[in-house]
Amino acid sequence: MSLQEKIKTDMVQAMRDRNALRVGVLRGLMASFVNELVAKKKKPEEPLADDEAVAVILRAIKQRKDSIDQFKKGGRNDLVASESAELAVLEEYSPKFMSRDEILKIAKKKKEEMGVADKSKMSQLMSVLMKELKGKADGAEVKAVVETLFI
Repeated sequence: MSLQEKIKTDMVQAMRDRNALRVGVLRGLMASFVNELVAKKKKPEEPLADDEAVAVILRAIKQRKDSIDQFKKGGRNDLVASESAELAVLEEYSPKFMSRDEILKIAKKKKEEMGVADKSKMSQLMSVLMKELKGKADGAEVKAVVETLFI
C-alpha cells in the first residue's frame, strides 16, 4: 500500500471515529497531494509516488513549525496548541530522520573525501550532503552540523 493510499484509509477511519482534528489534517494532506499532481501536470486521480508524497508531508510539517514559531512570538497560545496537534498528526506519516551523530559521521567523511579545508567550500559540501541525505535528514539539522565542522 502506498503512502497516499494509507493516508486515505486512515482518513476514512478518522471519519468513522469522528476525530475532527485528524480528518481535517488528512483531508488537507490529500488536497495537497492533488495540488502536487496538478503542478506536475498529471491527472488528479493518478497516484502520487511515495517520495513525492513524503515531500508534500515534509512541506506541511515545515509550514506547521513556522506557524508555531510565529504564533509563539505573537503570544497566541491557543493557535500554538492547535498547530502543535496538527503537527503531531503529520509527523506520524513523515519518515524518521537521522540523528545528529549520524549526520556528523557522514559529514566528516564527505569533508575528507572532498578535501574541504576552509569555510569558503562549505556550500559545496552542503550541496553534496543534501543530495545524499535527501529524505533521510532534516536540512536545518544538516546545516547546523556542517557549520560546527568549520568552527
